[in-house]
Amino acid sequence: MQHEEAGGRWPTSVYGVGDEPDPRFSLANERTFLAWIRTGLAFVTAGLGVAALAHFAPATGSRFIVAAVVMLSCGVLCGFTGFTRWARNERAMRLGTPLTRPSVLPMLSVILLLIAGLAAFSLLS
Repeated sequence: MQHEEAGGRWPTSVYGVGDEPDPRFSLANERTFLAWIRTGLAFVTAGLGVAALAHFAPATGSRFIVAAVVMLSCGVLCGFTGFTRWARNERAMRLGTPLTRPSVLPMLSVILLLIAGLAAFSLLS
């Protein structure tokens, strides 16, 4: 069924185009979005925990603050990325075009590996 308008659903840039896809694909896309949100919340929680540790280690507190800011930024980036990926993929399914590739995922993986490596290095030295 062709949708000329979004039918009251938001965002209209997604729901106002193309044909309604198979619900299984839309629900899978939604689950992926929720996984991005969970990952973002984990980054935010870790960032807040690391920031709290800065108060207990005044000599190295600045390192904790930097790590906390990086983790909080990654959390915000995950939330933003999750929504934009969901919208692009839902729109692509409605229009029958290829899905977008995960451009931010490799960058977040590298950042997480760097944080883990720096944490391990600081614990060993």
